[in-house]
Amino acid sequence: MAEIIEIDTPRLRLRQWRESDRAPFAALNEDPTVMAFFPALQTRAASDASIDAWRAQFEAQGWSSWAIEHRASGQFIGFAGLSVPRRVLPFSPCVEVGWRLAREFWGHGYATEAAKAALRVGFEQLALAEIVSFTAIGNARSRAVMERIGMRNAHQDFEHPGVPEGHALRLHCFYRIRRGEWARDAA
Repeated sequence: MAEIIEIDTPRLRLRQWRESDRAPFAALNEDPTVMAFFPALQTRAASDASIDAWRAQFEAQGWSSWAIEHRASGQFIGFAGLSVPRRVLPFSPCVEVGWRLAREFWGHGYATEAAKAALRVGFEQLALAEIVSFTAIGNARSRAVMERIGMRNAHQDFEHPGVPEGHALRLHCFYRIRRGEWARDAA
């Protein structure tokens, strides 16, 4: 079993998943506004399967997608973290930074704060050379977070193999940041 990494930021705790996170995570995955840039809403079973997979990754390697807890209230607000995409993408192999927050927590900078913490782990503790992110072309909110955390558009748009052919969300944009760029921006 690997030593499990958890992170505290000024306002957030990125931690392992708890059983009590299952219901609020499923609720955010069933919110059409939160899931607007995904091909479909997630069922409770799919949400639970994601949590189970992330828990297994924590056990095996010490890092994955963390549950995000608002430190002042103790409330679960979503997830952020690092993962190896399950599908082969044009830029594989890679490690992706990703996030998803319940709608009531949008607009407070929490996604940016959590994603920056994940990048810090990836570059400082895991010594990754590069971290990537991607989203549907029209997802301006996620693209803005990518830019706020120092990622650059690689101008290598691609058709996501997990989105059905012909679907309006199939075309994705690809962002990346290398360790040297992050270190320069973090200084």
